[in-house]
Amino acid sequence: MEVQVKKGKGNTLRLLLLSVLVPALNIAIHWLIFLFFRDSGLPPVLNALIAVVWGALGIYSIYYTLNWVVEQYPDQWKRRILPFVFIGPAVLLLGWLLVLPTLRTLYLSFLDAGSQNFVGLSNYAAVFTDRLLATALRNNLLWVFVGTVLCVSIGLLIAILADRSSFEKVAKAIIFMPMAISFVAAGVIWKFIYYYQPEQQQIGLLNAIVVAMGGEPQAWISMIQPWNNLFLIAILVWMQTGFAMVIFSAAIKSIPEDMLEAARMDGAGEVRIFFSIMIPYISGTLLSVTTTIIVFTLKIFDVVMIMTGGQYDTEVVATQFYRQLFMYQNAGYGSTLAIVLLIAVIPVIMINLRQFRREGGF
Repeated sequence: MEVQVKKGKGNTLRLLLLSVLVPALNIAIHWLIFLFFRDSGLPPVLNALIAVVWGALGIYSIYYTLNWVVEQYPDQWKRRILPFVFIGPAVLLLGWLLVLPTLRTLYLSFLDAGSQNFVGLSNYAAVFTDRLLATALRNNLLWVFVGTVLCVSIGLLIAILADRSSFEKVAKAIIFMPMAISFVAAGVIWKFIYYYQPEQQQIGLLNAIVVAMGGEPQAWISMIQPWNNLFLIAILVWMQTGFAMVIFSAAIKSIPEDMLEAARMDGAGEVRIFFSIMIPYISGTLLSVTTTIIVFTLKIFDVVMIMTGGQYDTEVVATQFYRQLFMYQNAGYGSTLAIVLLIAVIPVIMINLRQFRREGGF
């Protein structure tokens, strides 16, 4: 019995040593490799290629060695620990890149512009009394309601029509194509479309068409509210309609065909089928797509910054946050705006996660 007890203690001590030494050795080796790359005099291209190889092999070595350590544990512990080995590094990385910066931003929001003195809730009080932020909040609401409604409704309409077309693949490819570019690239493209030159030949596509039809060219993105914001929202619709269409198309194809045929045999028209069968059947997908696009609109930044820089009353919360933090060096107020934006996004994300849970996503 004493021999078995000593053997058990020896195995436990061995596992503890392995659990500490193997990760520590991994960290030490990769830290030394990092120092080598940092201080090496290799040509930049060669340095980059070796770094890519090191990244891939390094991740493999970390998972392989950690998995080997867990394999040394008894079966009952192995089953409990192994999932954490594979998701643990990802969780730690997310915590480092997302959770810690969020906590630091929350801390900075209670300090002054230079992050030196504690000012309590003064920054939050200023948020709701600032005229510029009131304009930004109003514009964000406009983006949320108009942008989301247009993206979802047009995407759903195209998904239904394309599903019955003989050119379904071509039509979907064309509608989805804007998703392949970034918001910055889209902003540059649409800046040329809306381009306006007073009393000169119009090189902007939209003004060229207006002039060709006998109309007067317009400064589309510097017009009075809310028209300039609506022209900016059109860019979001152009980009995100393809996303909504693809998701809705997949959901519509999952509707049992015999259910639709039974409704048609009972005399139901296509409009009745759409509202009484299709919409209830894809309601989960409809909610997921809507909340996802709402998050996009709440965080909108690239398009506004590229097109107007926030001028002409097109400011949104994200551009105001960027301006306060990076241009005016007001870390306290800028951090407060970031937290306000986070608070606005969290309820939408929670709705999305609850829907995923209902559908068995996790």
